[in-house]
Amino acid sequence: MSIYIIPLLILGIFVYAFCRGVNTYKSFTEGAKAALKLSIEILPFICAILIAIQLLSKSGLLDYIVIAVGPLFELMGIPRELTAFIILKPFSGSGSIALFEEIVRTYGPDSYITRVASVVAGSSETVFYISAVYFSKTNIRRLGYAIPVALFCVLLAAIFAALICRFM
Repeated sequence: MSIYIIPLLILGIFVYAFCRGVNTYKSFTEGAKAALKLSIEILPFICAILIAIQLLSKSGLLDYIVIAVGPLFELMGIPRELTAFIILKPFSGSGSIALFEEIVRTYGPDSYITRVASVVAGSSETVFYISAVYFSKTNIRRLGYAIPVALFCVLLAAIFAALICRFM
């Protein structure tokens, strides 16, 4: 039954548009043109984030940050092995997924560390990427507390993930 939901939904949209007299082909091409324009406009912001991630990891700075922050994370109940993952998650979804795969391979899918990493992955967001994309298209130039609050929430998600997974 579920394999028919999306096709039926799309068909329903086309029938509704036809009944309302909307030129669906023209609407689709205009939407695609707007999406292409948007992609080109946000490309510099995305490139800046990707370059920053590469600089962070290739320069070895991420390793030094992990060494410095790891004991602090342990004091908060977060396994030290997840420090790099938690630090990278706000910057890059794909980079954090690569680290997550390494965690699963190293510690096994049912380990405490992998379970915490799974909850962190599901309960946090790529803060800098999302901020770059969303705020690049708005007139908001001063982010105020948006980034610090989002990063604090990522940290809270990690703390609560470690706490919850410890008892499950």
